[in-house]
Amino acid sequence: MAIARHQAGIVPAIRALASQVHPVFMLPPVAVSLVGSLLAARTTGTFAPTVAALHALAIFAAVYTAHVKDGYIDFFVRGEDDDHPLSVTGCRIALVGAGAVFAAAIAGLWSTAGLVTVALTAPTWALGYFHAPQLDTGPVSATGGYPAGIGLALLGGHAAQGAPLGPTVLGLASVLVVILLGIKVIDDAQDLAYDRSIDKRTVAVVLGPARARRLAHALLAAGAGLLVVLAAVGVFPTGTVLAAFAFGAVAAISRRAGPRVATMLLVRGVYVLLALLLVALWYRPFAGPLPVDIGVLGPYTYLATEIVFGSVALALLVRAEALARAARTIVVLYPIAYLWDWYTLEVGVFAIRLRTGVDLLGIPIEEHLFIIVVPALVLGIHETLTANDRQ
Repeated sequence: MAIARHQAGIVPAIRALASQVHPVFMLPPVAVSLVGSLLAARTTGTFAPTVAALHALAIFAAVYTAHVKDGYIDFFVRGEDDDHPLSVTGCRIALVGAGAVFAAAIAGLWSTAGLVTVALTAPTWALGYFHAPQLDTGPVSATGGYPAGIGLALLGGHAAQGAPLGPTVLGLASVLVVILLGIKVIDDAQDLAYDRSIDKRTVAVVLGPARARRLAHALLAAGAGLLVVLAAVGVFPTGTVLAAFAFGAVAAISRRAGPRVATMLLVRGVYVLLALLLVALWYRPFAGPLPVDIGVLGPYTYLATEIVFGSVALALLVRAEALARAARTIVVLYPIAYLWDWYTLEVGVFAIRLRTGVDLLGIPIEEHLFIIVVPALVLGIHETLTANDRQ
């Protein structure tokens, strides 16, 4: 029997087999495998490219197995999908081939990286093969399989380079698992109607679409928050906070999108998160001298920062058509902020060195601007988010 359902021959068979490669969901596991290897190299000072390639190949084979088995179950068993490029025989050949590749990669890892790497990597194939129809019918196993595989891919790639599983890589795995749990909840909502019809208990089915979406965003926020906490306690370098902000921006944009578009945005946001985390963990940009020192502006340094952030605040308020409302709030807030600022300067809580030296009513002129700029920026962000929620 032909490998491809619709055509016979070698070329259609190759195309059908290649159709099971889904970059959006297959690249993250392979990418985190390589990230784990690179982080280990940062720790040990050595990098074994052959071992890294073996581990990445094993992860690719595991995820390929998951896609083939999932497609087989959804089309040939459940009748959920409208079409499938592979025949039944083609699915079986693909599963056997992917399993053989995985086994070969595991054997290579056993001989080059040891038992710990194998113990962390072998479960990824089981997660892929048993995802459908065993694991994808319950809310916990259906949601947790892919994130757990990502966490194992990171830890396995790290261990493959001979590095110990320290708090940094364990913390990173935790962040990724929590964030991907949120993304998976949103992704599963795409098939809500069909899942209900076959009594498939995903999170969206159990909680309903609205509550599931709220849970998903809570998980996304928890993952980004965990990243900030780990940076605050010194597990991650300070620069990793920028990755949390970047992913948070993507998550905010995805809030108003449907499950399909939101999933696509968030998965791509994970790429950004990984890239920024790798840069921060590798180069630690905030640990040494600043790349740009605006202190060269001398007495106008503080004023320059206020002009920059004040311009951003003004742009946000104008865009949200909230300039008048913000001005009213700032006028009411101003006397309180002025007294607070005057008192803290008077008792020596802080000192401002890079300023013009011009005082007004007992405090630097820059502090008067600060009292306006900070609440204006807060109100600008608030009004912009509120306007987006109303759309």
